[in-house]
Amino acid sequence: MHNVSLLILLAIPLLASIVIFALPQGADLLAKQIALVASTITFVYVIVIGVGFKTSAGASRFQYSGSWTWIRSFGVHFAFGVDGIALVLIGMSTLLVPTVVLASWNSFDTVEDAEEAEPARRSSKTYFALLLLLEVFMIGVFAATDIFLFYVFFEAMLVPMYFIIGSFGGPRRQYAAVKFFLYSLLGGLLMLAAVIGLYLSAGTSSFAFTDLVGHVPNGATQKWLFLGFFIAFAIKAPLVPFHTWLPDAGAEAPAGGAALLVGVLDKVGTFGFLRYCLPLFPEASRYFAKPILVLSVIGVLYAAFLAMGQRDMKRLIAYTSVAHFGFIGLGIFAFTTQGGTGAVLYMVNHGLSTGVLFIVVGFLVSRGKSRLISDYGGAARITPRLGGVFLIAGLSALALPGMSTFISEFLTLVGAFTRHKGLAIVATTGIILAALYVLLLYQRTMQGTVNPRVLGFRDLNARELFAVGPLIALILVLGVYPKPVIDIINPAVKATLSDVGQTDPQPQHVAQPGGHK
Repeated sequence: MHNVSLLILLAIPLLASIVIFALPQGADLLAKQIALVASTITFVYVIVIGVGFKTSAGASRFQYSGSWTWIRSFGVHFAFGVDGIALVLIGMSTLLVPTVVLASWNSFDTVEDAEEAEPARRSSKTYFALLLLLEVFMIGVFAATDIFLFYVFFEAMLVPMYFIIGSFGGPRRQYAAVKFFLYSLLGGLLMLAAVIGLYLSAGTSSFAFTDLVGHVPNGATQKWLFLGFFIAFAIKAPLVPFHTWLPDAGAEAPAGGAALLVGVLDKVGTFGFLRYCLPLFPEASRYFAKPILVLSVIGVLYAAFLAMGQRDMKRLIAYTSVAHFGFIGLGIFAFTTQGGTGAVLYMVNHGLSTGVLFIVVGFLVSRGKSRLISDYGGAARITPRLGGVFLIAGLSALALPGMSTFISEFLTLVGAFTRHKGLAIVATTGIILAALYVLLLYQRTMQGTVNPRVLGFRDLNARELFAVGPLIALILVLGVYPKPVIDIINPAVKATLSDVGQTDPQPQHVAQPGGHK
């Protein structure tokens, strides 16, 4: 029996994107309205799917599954299904898209520059069509259960994001777009070689995920295939030292594009670690775990120090994300339920937190026409609502208790500590550094002496507040009560650990006086 639920989910934004592309020039308002309605319907439909998702014992790992033959001679299928990990990431992605549509309604946060006089700019109609097309590929990459189909969506995401950065970004948009594309394409080519090697070595005549798990021979072959997948995902994530494209792409992309780039597209890398690297290559995952953990901790500290030295607000946020991905990598390769669940929850919460932060910075940049921190100061006195939202987004980024990111970071560090105490302790210092770079950013832009150039700023209007309101509400709610999301994630994480042959370490009992333990 083929369940068409996920096909319908893909079809909604795809059809809306085609309709917007077909609209005549000048129909920008209609394009925005279609994009908002379609993206909202898509999110509501994901909620319906989530309500029907079963987390009880004995429930299928992949639900809402459907498979249709695509390339029969190679065993390639148009196959979809979601486990708890994929479901929560799809939910986060589809929530961010209508937020970005609303936030980008009137303008894009391009910076005034002497070189900005060129008139060759695509219409905003094209921008909203690209957003919906990107949403199709984001849903597809998380829902695909055929590895070849996953690869197709993995590569297809590059196209709309390339044009979003290159056509609607800042002064160095072309450089940033090409750098993003080349890095991602290199990772994709490595993955393609690994996908072909996986197909030949497994001998299953199928690209289905469930058919390939457990069929990759141990030894050198598995290690090389693991590296092919891992490097592709590490570039996408990005993990240090594969991160250098992100600061440029994040800084030059329009605020909405940056929110989706860092909030969603980068999660495909860490999702790939969990979905493909660990289950398909269990021996290699255990073999390479320690150096990956070391790289993750280095990334936490290295990116934090770089963030503190940035003068560009958007580059600062991009570097904070590199640090956060270090925490996610630490949780994944700790091979514990707490670490894995914390890593997935971190992916969701980081998407919400960074999405709000990029959008709010976009609001600020659209008013001040500059990304430089030094061009602002005392803005919260002139725009108190903007200052308040900026503060909440910043506190979420530094994982303040009461925010959803705190739960994620806590679970990740606790899960890592049970197996790798030293690395977890070193990574914990990243929390202190995060507080420094986030609070310094807020203090220099929102507090202190009022900079004359902020005197004419208008505060957030109803549309802008409504755009970020749901994300902030969710950050606060999940910070107090994350159980519904954790209950969805846990079974999938346990199944992944089972595939890799790992169980949680047994708690150590300390001997008590009198011989009792």
